[in-house]
Amino acid sequence: MTQELDLTQHPCFHQAARRTAARIHLPVAPRCNVQCNFCDRRFDCLNESRPGVTSAVLTPQQAVYYLERAVEKSPAIRVVGIAGPGDPFATPDETLETLRLVRERYPEMLLCVASSGLEVAAHAAALGKLRVSHVTLTVNAIDLEIGARIYAWVRGGCRVLRGVDGAAVLLERQRLAIVELKRHGIAVKINTIVLPGINGEHASEVAREVASLGADIMNCIPLYPVAGTPFESLEQLDHGELTALRRRTAEFLPQMLHCTRCRADAVGLLGEAQSAGLIELLRTTAAGPANPNEKRPYVALASHEGVLINQHVGEASRFWVFEPQTDGPPTLVGTREAPEAGGGATRWYELADLLHDCRAVFASAVGQTPRRILERHGVRVIEAVGVAADAIAAWSSTGQVPRGMQRLFQGCGRGGAGSGTGCG
Repeated sequence: MTQELDLTQHPCFHQAARRTAARIHLPVAPRCNVQCNFCDRRFDCLNESRPGVTSAVLTPQQAVYYLERAVEKSPAIRVVGIAGPGDPFATPDETLETLRLVRERYPEMLLCVASSGLEVAAHAAALGKLRVSHVTLTVNAIDLEIGARIYAWVRGGCRVLRGVDGAAVLLERQRLAIVELKRHGIAVKINTIVLPGINGEHASEVAREVASLGADIMNCIPLYPVAGTPFESLEQLDHGELTALRRRTAEFLPQMLHCTRCRADAVGLLGEAQSAGLIELLRTTAAGPANPNEKRPYVALASHEGVLINQHVGEASRFWVFEPQTDGPPTLVGTREAPEAGGGATRWYELADLLHDCRAVFASAVGQTPRRILERHGVRVIEAVGVAADAIAAWSSTGQVPRGMQRLFQGCGRGGAGSGTGCG
């Protein structure tokens, strides 16, 4: 018998639930398919609450392990969401697997997802089957010239679109996403990041458009200026300006007025400070085996000489295997010869078998196919550059490599760099 869901327990869609119903975001989506000019996902601070920020990234199996322990510590959790730190549908397999595992373990939980909407329509039926009840789409513009100013690039497959072309594809996909989600009975919230001088006067037009497509509620979020982004110098709307803007958009859609700019690893009641204990649990879970039910003592390294992270997974002729230490640099266990090139996916299955006792492999870059196969076999792929010992030690203790060593996506054909977005 199907478990009845109490939709009124979602604190983002129902303000009355914000004081009693807690939510948890499972950070299982590291990659993004849209680069916004106000976003930088590399920085993390426990005192900063904004989308795109997380203290670690989890595999689906780690996410459920973490969720089980979080529910023990915070039994008021009623909603499980996936909101990044990238876009959940830039890595749809991980997102859908996480939702499936959570639905099996907690049939009574509300499930929700937040996305740009670029790839949502293709997965709307799967979301409906998993009884995902709420989806949030970030729609910042329906005018293509405005969209071109907001988005640096939009990526569909391995094609990177910029300017008006990128904004046009994104808007078309967002429209289709709303229609498909509503067709499958899913509540849709629209987030609009309000950028003074860019789309502030345009928000009511966004509201009119998405309302005509069936959206249920809207959340106008003032820009959070982030250092190092193109919009870092823009100012936030003051309270009076935001109130007036919400009054205009409310002519078309009900407004969410209690948003707290949730992190990608948020947990607890809306507005509640991040729990240091749960953040530590998140980090230790991320630094453990990809499947917490397995014991994998080692990590592997793609490197020319075993000191620097300086090889792509596909070009490594051997892998250096280390055992992380809690009180010092990792210990070299030995080297293992990589499977011979060629053979298509068979090569990556052989590599997964070769690294069967490794919980991660550190490399300068990786293609999508080897990443998918390795991670499905319990081997995390960590893209980084620099001194291997530093990266391994940091990741083993915190679940992340230092910011200066991280690789971020720059677009297909540009050296394979990316936050896990290699083109191979």
